[in-house]
Amino acid sequence: MRYVKRLAAVLLVFAMALSLTSDGFSPGVVCPGGDRVYATSTREQISETQRKKDELEDKHEEEQGNIDKLKGEQKGLKGELNKLNTQLTEISEELADLEERMDAKEQEIDETKQALQEAQDVEQQQYMDMLARVRKMYERNDTSYVNVFIGTVFRAGKFADALNAADDFERVASYDKKKLQEFKENRELIEEQEALLEQEKKDLEALHLEAETKKNKVSGLIGQTSSSIAAYAGEISEAEKRALEYEAQIKKADEDLEVLWKKLAEEMAISEAAAKGVWRDISDVTFAEGDRYLLANLIYCEAGGEPYAGQLAVGSVVINRVLSGQFPDTVVGVIYQNKQFSPVASGRLDLALATNKATASCYQAADEAMKGVSNVGNCVFFRTPIEGLDGIFIGGHVFY
Repeated sequence: MRYVKRLAAVLLVFAMALSLTSDGFSPGVVCPGGDRVYATSTREQISETQRKKDELEDKHEEEQGNIDKLKGEQKGLKGELNKLNTQLTEISEELADLEERMDAKEQEIDETKQALQEAQDVEQQQYMDMLARVRKMYERNDTSYVNVFIGTVFRAGKFADALNAADDFERVASYDKKKLQEFKENRELIEEQEALLEQEKKDLEALHLEAETKKNKVSGLIGQTSSSIAAYAGEISEAEKRALEYEAQIKKADEDLEVLWKKLAEEMAISEAAAKGVWRDISDVTFAEGDRYLLANLIYCEAGGEPYAGQLAVGSVVINRVLSGQFPDTVVGVIYQNKQFSPVASGRLDLALATNKATASCYQAADEAMKGVSNVGNCVFFRTPIEGLDGIFIGGHVFY
């Protein structure tokens, strides 16, 4: 029995969700055990569909705002990426310039070293030449300018020639001394230049290292920013998909609303036509065997939880339809008319009929209705009350 109850409830909910089984005529059903499940009227379906559409539009608007926000943040990241790329280009150019200057400085150092070597060679050669001349003088025992002077006098025989010879030796000695000093100073200048160049090279290497560090940092930031941009692109893509889904659902809701409004218009037209149409007298109706059983169980499904007046009102609506020229002229035809009573489409009525769930009050209401008793006049519709709909209010329903 518990399984049957659950199956009945599932079938009913499924039928109400997937089709317009009540079409505005069924206010609700009572599950076995007394639990009440209300069927959805056409007007209620319109209200519910409109509510869902409004929710979808709110979600779509929110999603669109989210997309705009994501695109704005992505745009900001792209601007930051452009700045970083510009910085990277500038740093790369700076590195290239530093490397070029370092190469030039290296070449200057090489040239300076070569010049230093040449200066050292010249200085060494000058020193060696001077030593050779001094050695030669010692080998001749010419250890002083006096000896040179005297030797020259005796060899030349003239004092003037001796003086000239002494002057020559003095000039040579001065020249050697001067040159040695010049070569030494030149060498020291070149050494200072070499030291300066080496220091400049170290400074350039420090700048190069700093630029490399900056380049690596900017490259890392570019990688991170690019990844963030890609992530935003993915989020935007997903958000746009959701927005498109909302748009499709909103479009579907509009289509559903159009259908529901059309059905409601048809329902109201039928109600007006029934009120103005031809009605048979109850005495002209011949009830078939089983009509009482069928009607009582329908009353149970539709109004089992209502007061007796509500149960009679449901039975009266069924019989009123039998009497009206707008509906089938039999109880079976009215109850099983397509998309009129939700318990029929959901299988709830079949379950009730299988075990005769109708209560004594349901049978009493069926009996009175089949005798022509009506507590709702000529009403052929009923539903839960909604704003703007006038009729006869009994229990939780309005009959019209």
